[in-house]
Amino acid sequence: MTPSPSAASADRRTVLRLFGLGAAATMGGATLAGCSKEVGSQGTATQADAIKAVLPAYRAADLLQPDIPGEGPIPSGYLKYPTNLVDAVTEQPGRSGQQIRAISPWWGPTPPGNDRNEYVQAINAKLGVEVVVSVQDGNTYADKVSAMLGARDVPDLLCIPNWEVDKIARFSDATKALFTDLTDYLQGDKAAAYPYLAALPTGSWEYCVWGGRLYAAPFPTDGAFAWMLYHRRDLVAKSGLATPTTIDELYEFGKKATNADRGVWAFGSVFDMVQQFHGCHQIWRRKPDGGLEHKYETAEFTAALEFTARLFAEGLVHPDTVASKGADEKQLFNGGRILMFQDGPGAWAGMQGEQSRVTPGFDMQPLPVFGVGGRDPLLWGSDKPVFYTFVRKDLAKERVEELLRVMNWCAAPFGSREYELREYGQEGKHFTRAPDGSPVPTDQFRKEFAGQFNSLGGRAPIKVRSGDAPNYVQEYIDYHKKFLDRRETDLFAGIKLELPANWSKQLQPTDDKIRDILRGRRPLSDMEQVRREFLSGGGEEGRAFHEKALSDNGR
Repeated sequence: MTPSPSAASADRRTVLRLFGLGAAATMGGATLAGCSKEVGSQGTATQADAIKAVLPAYRAADLLQPDIPGEGPIPSGYLKYPTNLVDAVTEQPGRSGQQIRAISPWWGPTPPGNDRNEYVQAINAKLGVEVVVSVQDGNTYADKVSAMLGARDVPDLLCIPNWEVDKIARFSDATKALFTDLTDYLQGDKAAAYPYLAALPTGSWEYCVWGGRLYAAPFPTDGAFAWMLYHRRDLVAKSGLATPTTIDELYEFGKKATNADRGVWAFGSVFDMVQQFHGCHQIWRRKPDGGLEHKYETAEFTAALEFTARLFAEGLVHPDTVASKGADEKQLFNGGRILMFQDGPGAWAGMQGEQSRVTPGFDMQPLPVFGVGGRDPLLWGSDKPVFYTFVRKDLAKERVEELLRVMNWCAAPFGSREYELREYGQEGKHFTRAPDGSPVPTDQFRKEFAGQFNSLGGRAPIKVRSGDAPNYVQEYIDYHKKFLDRRETDLFAGIKLELPANWSKQLQPTDDKIRDILRGRRPLSDMEQVRREFLSGGGEEGRAFHEKALSDNGR
């Protein structure tokens, strides 16, 4: 079972994918003081007004007018690639000559090192300083982060996915002990010195506050939803199967599409999407009496669990998914071994683009959502950034400013030469141009690129047409517009929650237990025991904490 973070995952260009997490890390440390309601291992809930006081002042940095203007959480769309790029950064960010060490996750093959990587070399030449990004396996990144924090040995820049942060008990203590307080560098109008960081959405910055201070830069989500259920529309049409529009049709699709003798299964991971079809909220919902009810306590979650366990029990899920926490479902999907699997909205463009080069007619589309039992679907999503980038503590002011300049370069917007170099590399080596002028990645790009610089500075969310996925932008935005009104309202929007230690420590073990139930290693009846263990081990404490956070903020 994959976790259910409020975040989008993304394609290989933006280094994001939500699956295959390791064990949660635990940090000890001193108790923090500040503007929070509660401190230390009991968690904190910083009020919205206190958060706003330390955020950067937003300044848009659009170099080009979009063809499809963004609406709320829906990103702007560009249907053509610009012919005249501009220099967004006129002075080299790096000035010290001192190497910068960074660590970032990646869900793909390990790229060559700096000495054999022309993509990295080209960017470092522009930065004026050598940045060495240690790309770590995203499937085991939690263990890497845990070891670094426990040893108090972090690089100059450390990128951590939001879902890992949420599972680290007392993470606020870790931020104070190990990372630079960026408030005095980025608060209010001070952020104007780093204009492309200042152009990141305010909603994503709100989550970068711990203990009432600003400790990270965000990599914003690029859409309204956390998950989509993708299907191979080309193979579905070829087989004569109908696209499911109800939960019963989804089951029947699984029965008809699965042919183990031919090495084809209907499904990979689908549980998070099945929950949303059933109208299951992501974590908490209000009860009629005003208190909070966890999803594990609801009939909707139970029904989704039973349905998904049935898919596993009847052999409709690929064996690699059954046996593993992190099967390479993208590879299985690309190869036609599974016809449906869930991933974040960002996975769409990269997979469609890559596979259109090797599989004629490859057509990857999200399944339109539907409700179950007369209920509307409830789609998960929020403004929470996908990644946080932290700066190591105890650096000289000049060094922190240099690192922020590098991060600012990495956040350069669409329409700039910096954006093109970061996203596509060098023309003639890492990409060619389609007839419409848009970059088409080469094999060298796919070998050398591992999102080394994407996550370090974030980027303003946009969608750009490419020659290898020409219809993607319009289809992506149309999907979001069609289903945006089904997105769950975030009860805690604008409140920064630093979760109690006992709550955080329960998340991964509970996920593991539910995974065993889904895969038939434990009976469905064990869910009642899992629920009791979750509530007694930290869930009830979490309920009281979340209810108090709402009360303290007048909600």
